Amino acid sequence: MEAAALAKLPDEQLLEVVQRQTFKFFWDGGHPVSGLAPDRCTTRADAADDKSAIGGSGFGIMAIVVAAERGWVTRDAAVERINRMLDLLTAATCYHGAYAHFINGRTAATIPFYRKDDGGDLVETAFLCMGLLCARQYFNGDTRAEQSLRGRATWLWEEVEWDWYTQGGRRVLYWHWSPNNGWAMDHEIRGWNECLITYVLAAGAPRYPISPTVYQRGYASGNGFLNGKRYYDIELPLGMAYGGPLFFAHYSFCGLDPRGLKDKYADYWELNRRHVAINRAHCLANPYNFKGYGPDCWGLTASDDPDGYSAHAPDNDNGTISPTAALSSLPYAPLEVMSTLRHFLSEHGEKLWGRYGFADAFCEQRNWYADTYIAIDQGPIVVMMENYRTGLLWKLFMSIPEVQTGLRRLSFSSPHLG
Repeated sequence: MEAAALAKLPDEQLLEVVQRQTFKFFWDGGHPVSGLAPDRCTTRADAADDKSAIGGSGFGIMAIVVAAERGWVTRDAAVERINRMLDLLTAATCYHGAYAHFINGRTAATIPFYRKDDGGDLVETAFLCMGLLCARQYFNGDTRAEQSLRGRATWLWEEVEWDWYTQGGRRVLYWHWSPNNGWAMDHEIRGWNECLITYVLAAGAPRYPISPTVYQRGYASGNGFLNGKRYYDIELPLGMAYGGPLFFAHYSFCGLDPRGLKDKYADYWELNRRHVAINRAHCLANPYNFKGYGPDCWGLTASDDPDGYSAHAPDNDNGTISPTAALSSLPYAPLEVMSTLRHFLSEHGEKLWGRYGFADAFCEQRNWYADTYIAIDQGPIVVMMENYRTGLLWKLFMSIPEVQTGLRRLSFSSPHLG
């Protein structure tokens, strides 16, 4: 069906089509050997290399759970695919239990992200664990294949040495460690950003947990955490000026249910809702007069752009709109997102819509449309749309005992905790 015709479908039918088409990135475009998610591919051809994304594969596993639930693939096929992914993940080098940002989907070898970033990436590992734990919770049957999936997912998750990544007991988690370069990256994981999931999993880990002090004095501290200022007349409780790129409201919350999730710092549903509202308000105000911006064309986040790749945000705005930014925000602003979804289809058509859903980004100001799909942008579209429709991933993830332990240890409250 052509994009313009899709735009006229009723809401539920339209969401079904968009989710299912986007899911094909992970199913049809998955690595031919391992099934892991490619870092990216083009709108015309699948990935030409073996580079697989660990965080993107975590989102991909969650998308496969959605596909099994909705009948896009059979349950047995979904289990077979995830077990194939686990075959390679089990063989891959780990760095005190954590995975590299990229690995070879054929050989399981580490692919360095940067010269010194050639070892463990704790945040990407957290996104992978989020997906594995959702799959472990969903595939609860007694078949040998489902038992194998659950057992290996548990084993890989329990082997992550979250406490190692405090660099010898410092009161903050560190993003990277490499046997070749040690702690040379020296990247502290401090908030507010996409990394809340990392601290929740680290606090709830059964074998190598962190102390709650690491969260309170590490993540929930510093200039980038508390805010309280107003942007476009919307008060923002936490985070950088204007909220930063919208993936902050998506990545951790593919699994963590923000509805009623609170601690002494914020109501996380309200935080994310305001973050989305500020991002949209900026595009409506359009202070740089970029072509195309408006009430049905907004959404700034990390994506490709005409000059490469950047974490777009109100204070880093070059006219690039990323469909994942608005579409993955569906739970927070459903009316606005549905209107924008229809606009993308009716106004941009096949320049933006293709075999794996929406291309990564576009910039009307420079008449540029990405010819790429990226795993960490496609995955949240499928997952967050499903969370809006049924709450499936939120229900699965928030029912996991270790997740509940982590939230309680970090003094969160949630309806899921009873």
